[in-house]
Amino acid sequence: MIENYLPVLIFIIVGVGLGCVMLSVGFVMGPRRGDAEKLSPYECGFEAFEDSRMKFDVRYYLVAILFIIFDLEIAFLFPWAIVLDEVGMFGFMAMMIFLGVLVIGFIYEWKKGALEWE
Repeated sequence: MIENYLPVLIFIIVGVGLGCVMLSVGFVMGPRRGDAEKLSPYECGFEAFEDSRMKFDVRYYLVAILFIIFDLEIAFLFPWAIVLDEVGMFGFMAMMIFLGVLVIGFIYEWKKGALEWE
């Protein structure tokens, strides 16, 4: 029984060993000189020029919500497409209502200008 797991153990050991070797080679042979650009703090697309508690534009949050909307849409569409024959017309209409609500949200964000960057 345990001999069936020997190839898995060898694979794990070789993988961990190879990863450690590659990290070590990169650390030993990599350049150590950093210029001012590389050593400067940079986060979220902004230079660090003010307090860390500065206000962000609400469009960042709207784009994040839009991403979640489309991510949920895809997460629900794949299983629905697989069982479409089994759920029949009721399942089809339920998904059309769901997609309609998502399209309304998308149109709302589009009309509010959340997709336009200045």
